[in-house]
Amino acid sequence: MEDQGGFIMSDRVDVAIVGAGAAGIAAARSLASRGRSILLVEALPRLGGRAHTDRIAGVPLDLGCGWLHSAERNPLAALAEARGEPLDRRRSAWHKQLRDLGIPAGEQRDAWAAYERFGEALRREPPPSDRAGDALAATDRWRPFIDGLSSFMNGTELERLSVADFLAYDDAASENNWRLPGGYGAFIVSLARELPIALGTRVTSIAQGRDITLETSGGPITTRAAIVAVPTTMLARGTIRFAPAVDDHLHAAAGLPLGLADKIFLSIADPDSVPPESHLLGRLDRAATGSHYIRPLGRPVIETFLGGAHAQALEDEGEAAAAAFAIEELRHLLGADFARGLTPIMATRWAHEPTIGGSYSHALPGRADARKLLRTPVSERLCFAGEACSPVDFSTAHGAWESGLAAADWIERGLRREKA
Repeated sequence: MEDQGGFIMSDRVDVAIVGAGAAGIAAARSLASRGRSILLVEALPRLGGRAHTDRIAGVPLDLGCGWLHSAERNPLAALAEARGEPLDRRRSAWHKQLRDLGIPAGEQRDAWAAYERFGEALRREPPPSDRAGDALAATDRWRPFIDGLSSFMNGTELERLSVADFLAYDDAASENNWRLPGGYGAFIVSLARELPIALGTRVTSIAQGRDITLETSGGPITTRAAIVAVPTTMLARGTIRFAPAVDDHLHAAAGLPLGLADKIFLSIADPDSVPPESHLLGRLDRAATGSHYIRPLGRPVIETFLGGAHAQALEDEGEAAAAAFAIEELRHLLGADFARGLTPIMATRWAHEPTIGGSYSHALPGRADARKLLRTPVSERLCFAGEACSPVDFSTAHGAWESGLAAADWIERGLRREKA
């Protein structure tokens, strides 16, 4: 089998990188720049993984990551700027309720104040269980609102969220979140140009011996070293067999499941009826609600976010369910005439993507230390990478990118020692 870069599967390479998302692309670029022969092996028929831009009617829409979080220290923001990519530095509108529709201003202030108190309680007196849900009574008036926020931010509700993990991210993050008008996913994919890539190729086993042998759907690959940069859900499901076994790493992956954050894009028949860069939260009294970003970057669309158990239930209901929910919630907020002018143009179903299985990782209660274990190399010639390996920037593309660079550094050192 020959890939798009001319590589023949029977060839031997220095390093095989399993997974061509942000982590895999970063690792491949780093090793190739040092003169190593590499091969990116990707199960999907496209690059980018959870960084995915689709162009609809000429408009780039990010179906996965869309924000350059902590932009002032984000290496992908710096790389985009160095390459002359346009950057949008405007602040997100998502804390502001357009015209106070559906939610009086006083209730909004009370809700956000309750969230601030919750964060302070987590820091002041974290529950012994490490379960975020144990810091807030299930009967608390604002529990549904805070569960809903957690579902958007973490992909899961408070009951399945480690306090230590959440605080590690929150303490390191800044409020500087920028965008790439040309598409974040498209930018990351552009960084893989001219790299040897085998698309649509599933890796089923990795065996370490004198060389490392990868069994794949396209035939075996022989390599001196390997970096595995696939989602934790796939590792925990045992989609790749390892010999010798790496049970500690797979157990760590199981403690870092992917939460779920889906997007629905709706076109607006009369875009001028709503202001660009505005936002509506569906409700405060239930977690099963949507976060509706209206006309992002001035485009004639609404980008609705759905998270956690609610997003999973809508995925399970069928492909049309999420869009129907979003339109109904917007009908309640903006009126029937406006809702009749909304047309679904794209919806993600990340949990149903068979080679991914979710959106981004969160640590289960008591499992925050799993991130350190997962990123600990198996040997000088085998290690893992991906957003779940990041100590503080997990759930982000730049966290994945930096983990790929760290993995490449480890493997490079091992190859040099082997040669010596």
